[in-house]
Amino acid sequence: MRSPYITAAGHRRLQDELKQRWKLRREVTVALAAAAAEGDRSENAEYIYRKKQLREIDRRIRYLQKRLDEVQPVVPRADNPGKVFFGATVTLEEEVGSEVTYRIVGADETDADHGWISVDSPVARALLGKAIDDEAVVRTPSGKRVLTVIAVDYNEPGKT
Repeated sequence: MRSPYITAAGHRRLQDELKQRWKLRREVTVALAAAAAEGDRSENAEYIYRKKQLREIDRRIRYLQKRLDEVQPVVPRADNPGKVFFGATVTLEEEVGSEVTYRIVGADETDADHGWISVDSPVARALLGKAIDDEAVVRTPSGKRVLTVIAVDYNEPGKT
């Protein structure tokens, strides 16, 4: 089960995507009507394509509407900036000495390319509540991973 938490920026992105999907749906509906007017629908590739596109858009709209009703935007905690909570960007040192940085976000916001991990992930669960210099042990299929918290930041990426 996914947690209902999401950052304020993630919530805005879902809302923006929903608006864009409604706009796209209107455009596809017009194109579908034009394709339907061309005659025999069973052999009309444009009509068949637009129907499929409309189904996909409607599926995503239903998902976004449902998810937006479920999610709860969370304001990062400012009362203890040295501790790891939801919305934190955490820099960690691995046992081998290398550093890795993760941002703990909602399940709808995960992005491996940016290092954004779900609050539901084993790494995030191990980090929550830890402070600078604390160790977190994460069990992985390849064995345990010991991570030391070396920095915690609550600034939204791209902002200072």
